[in-house]
Amino acid sequence: MPDKGYEENIRQEITETFYWLHQHPELSYEEYETTDCLRSVLSAAGIRILELPLETGLVAEVGQGEPLIALRADIDALPIEEQTELPYRSQQAGKMHACGHDFHAAALLGAALLLKQQEPQLSGKVLLIFQPAEEAPGGAEKILETGVLSGVRAIFGLHTSPLFSVGEVGLMTGPVMAAVDRFNVEFAGKGAHAAHPEQGNDTILMGASFVTSLQSIVSRNVSPLEAAVVTVTQFHGGNTWNVIPGRVQLEGTVRTQTPEARGVIQRRLQQIAQGVAASFGGTAEVQYMAGPPVTYNDSRLCEFARQTAQQAGLLVRPAAASLGGEDFAYYLEEIPGMFSLIGTGLGPVNHNPKFVADPQALYPAAVYMARLAQDALRQEVWQHD
Repeated sequence: MPDKGYEENIRQEITETFYWLHQHPELSYEEYETTDCLRSVLSAAGIRILELPLETGLVAEVGQGEPLIALRADIDALPIEEQTELPYRSQQAGKMHACGHDFHAAALLGAALLLKQQEPQLSGKVLLIFQPAEEAPGGAEKILETGVLSGVRAIFGLHTSPLFSVGEVGLMTGPVMAAVDRFNVEFAGKGAHAAHPEQGNDTILMGASFVTSLQSIVSRNVSPLEAAVVTVTQFHGGNTWNVIPGRVQLEGTVRTQTPEARGVIQRRLQQIAQGVAASFGGTAEVQYMAGPPVTYNDSRLCEFARQTAQQAGLLVRPAAASLGGEDFAYYLEEIPGMFSLIGTGLGPVNHNPKFVADPQALYPAAVYMARLAQDALRQEVWQHD
């Protein structure tokens, strides 16, 4: 463990970086200043930064040789106008770190500084992934495409949680976050005067029937014991009060926890759209865009994380599965891993304009991440008995 002076220096460094990141939020694939800030701190600490074909985000490393463990944080913000009274509130209109990615980046920076101090004692190498564009999503795929994770034995990530107090961490085995898909449906018919609907094919009615019928998918096609949701978030059609439009467009999202439910919902959504359109004499064009898969925590690594969290002085709480999504799941398709929920103080939920992550949780999160890497290397936790 670092001496008190070094510990205080790290606390100050990552807190100041957190404040700066929060004041200067950048959206997905636009994180140029964010990347420069992180690069500057890492370079000043003598931490190696890898040369990779990334426009934003970066990967650094501490330690030498094999085996290889990875720690990941995301760095992008959201297009939300901040509504907090923080002294370090966002200085960018319409942009805010409303999901805590500034916290994630600062915590991983702290872990990097702690690991650098312990570098001679490391039993291998730790990759430090500062990933862009989680909210896009797709930033994880950009990292994977570089090939830098080849040979990684285990990967760990964390996320701010307003459901847990500072000093707590939420852990669970299995599907901790959902698969995230997006759909877009356009209904086409024949426009008509609102006073003479019989002369056209009412696309507003098609869209409304589609929205209503969608609610039968989860209730009648997915087991009541399984979590899934289909949500329409946009409905656009028409431009005046007395004309039935020839086209309407709807958009929404599907969240599931199993591949089976994911496939069933996609098929039924397309069938319902086509059936509704045909019943009104119109047509439907369906676009279904698969996003990140289920974020699935390895059971052995979850137990390892529980023990590590306790040794780091954190109180372990059971986490509840969420239908929110996380592109950390792309890493877990290729590498065993574990995703933790770090308590950042009870308050408004993520993606809320009043979301706040308590900076007092930064250093405990940094210590936790550093210990995950150190202990994983020493114990070779990816090995099966």
